[in-house]
Amino acid sequence: MSQHTPPERERRLTVTGLRAMKGATRRIVAITAYDVAFARLVDAAGVDVVLVGDSLGMTVLGHGSTLPVTVDDMVRHTAAVSRGVERALLVADMPFMSYQADPADALRNAGRLMAEGGAQAVKLEGGRQVAPTIERLVGAGIPVIGHVGLTPQSVHAMGGYRVQARETVTALRLLDECRALAEAGAFAVVLECIPAELSEVVTAEVAIPTIGIGAGAGCDGEVQVLHDLLGLTEQTPRHASRFAEIGGAVVEAVRRYAEQVRAGEFPAEANCTRMEPAVVEELRRAVGGREGPEE
Repeated sequence: MSQHTPPERERRLTVTGLRAMKGATRRIVAITAYDVAFARLVDAAGVDVVLVGDSLGMTVLGHGSTLPVTVDDMVRHTAAVSRGVERALLVADMPFMSYQADPADALRNAGRLMAEGGAQAVKLEGGRQVAPTIERLVGAGIPVIGHVGLTPQSVHAMGGYRVQARETVTALRLLDECRALAEAGAFAVVLECIPAELSEVVTAEVAIPTIGIGAGAGCDGEVQVLHDLLGLTEQTPRHASRFAEIGGAVVEAVRRYAEQVRAGEFPAEANCTRMEPAVVEELRRAVGGREGPEE
């Protein structure tokens, strides 16, 4: 290799590449991000998928659920994340009521997430009832990930955040929904908060990758909310683990900053810019020569 030839960069993961990871030895790693700073960090960590989740309603915007999140919110945050991701596949959630009412709305909103936000794919919640919408999006060239089990946009209809499909009838229905999503053209499906045994069955029975969250280790991959893993949320869901305590580190750093400002220790000399002495003297003479305010 010539010394002037830059080293070859790792290729960006594509929808086709992710689908090829179905049943692979190496499981798919997905994580959320909502801004460019964290996007750069998680991408550098080597994750496969960065999801701009509508969970930003709770983690970033302070809402009690995902329901208040708008398409404009998702476009803005997706665009920010896209500026920090170079290698991972970038997926954006379609928020509540951006696709449920009308397939034409779904097409228009998904198009915005890709054209304005820079997403490579979108994710939407629901089973067989959204299959026609997925088929229309895929037909327009928009890759789609499905999402079944606990679907947070339907939290009120489900009676809260609880494990789904515990019984045979509901488990078989969920499997049928996953098959319908695959037939409609979804290239992967998120399984949220369902029994681990059911995840194993679904993963074996459907031809597209399954990505779990609160669904056990039997899926083709896993997705988690970044803020849960870093200790930036007040409560950690059962399906998550805290891999760091960044929240506590932030509090300590800001506390030290506040102490130094109040003590006159910050900014220090190293944080300042100085004028040339002659300029300072000239400035002082100019200020000293001015007449004071009229009384």
